[in-house]
Amino acid sequence: MLTTTTAKVLEAGELDAALEVLDRDPVSNAFVASRVNVAGLDPWRLGGEMWGWYSGGRLTSLCYAGANLVPICAGPEAVRAFAERARRAGRRCSSIVGPAEPTTELWSLLEPSWGPAREIRGRQPLMTTRALPADITPDPLVRRVRRDEMDVIMPACVAMFTEEVGVSPLAGDGGLLYQARVAELVTAGRSFARIENGRVVFKAEIGAVTRHACQIQGVWVAPEYRGQGLSEAGMAAVLHYALRDVAPVASLYVNDFNAPARASYRRVGFTEVGAFMSVLF
Repeated sequence: MLTTTTAKVLEAGELDAALEVLDRDPVSNAFVASRVNVAGLDPWRLGGEMWGWYSGGRLTSLCYAGANLVPICAGPEAVRAFAERARRAGRRCSSIVGPAEPTTELWSLLEPSWGPAREIRGRQPLMTTRALPADITPDPLVRRVRRDEMDVIMPACVAMFTEEVGVSPLAGDGGLLYQARVAELVTAGRSFARIENGRVVFKAEIGAVTRHACQIQGVWVAPEYRGQGLSEAGMAAVLHYALRDVAPVASLYVNDFNAPARASYRRVGFTEVGAFMSVLF
């Protein structure tokens, strides 16, 4: 049985306390921390609510409840409280994602009322690096995508998302929200690609950014170019921008069954430091 919830929606005055929790694991929490740094705790600007759980009167755990449900620094009691609140509210998210242990427990509590999931990815290694690879030359043709190249980068973004998630980002609203997110990253100078003859050959984005860490996402090589080493050289180029211009640590997470990608990231210098889990609806 789930216990009565002790979680509550955080208010603006609790921002500093929330940032303290997020800073306890700046790599794992980069996605949510990047949003909070920009939007604060206002649900409208944040794109969701931030729930807090207290121990001894002190804020110790968080859960971001937006398009994703993300447990943050959550022990067993906090997970139970977050699960009860989420169960009562009903499912509003498209996925549950976060560090593997609390996410596994959160899903076990929610599955009876929220299940079944469309797909569960039980272990997604979290990888980080602080240095450029010594033996891989960055691809000189990988560069920031320009604002006038949205029509060039969008087909590659849609292909990557569909291949990775299993559904098209154009479903539902016709892709308006997804296109807006891609445009946001392009405008911020955090979308990178190698473009040949008007077509994307390699791409990646720096999705989440804090002063501590950044998270690389959306890594994709056009199918006919795979196996030629473009991913390693391309990632080396993206790391050059990330570590020089953005944050001292670059991170990413990858499906454990994607052996070629994991090997490629290791060759570029990434090492595994933990694991995420994703539940997709």
